[in-house]
Amino acid sequence: MKILAHWLIITLAVLAVPYVVDGIHVDTLLTAIIVGAVLGFINLIVKPVVKILTLPINILTLGLFSIILNGLFFWFVATLIDGFNIDNFTAAIIGALIVSILSWIGDKVLGDRD
Repeated sequence: MKILAHWLIITLAVLAVPYVVDGIHVDTLLTAIIVGAVLGFINLIVKPVVKILTLPINILTLGLFSIILNGLFFWFVATLIDGFNIDNFTAAIIGALIVSILSWIGDKVLGDRD
């Protein structure tokens, strides 16, 4: 149930981001649902492996490289899914940061995931 709630939070965050960040476009609710699922999958499976592999550069940048990674993942999802477009990398980084913050807030409101 918590996974479903987290998916809903990510989907709502993806729907909200185009209203805040110029350069990010989500065509339909279905597109946002798919983006939420893909981002959830990437955060669950791919991101931990990439974080381990990039640990040295993350240490050197005092954790700022994590923000770049989130932007890269966000942009990657935009290349995969029709109807979800990001115009530039700056928009991807800001959008990913907003989705991360909204997701974190939603998790705190609903209770932490197991």
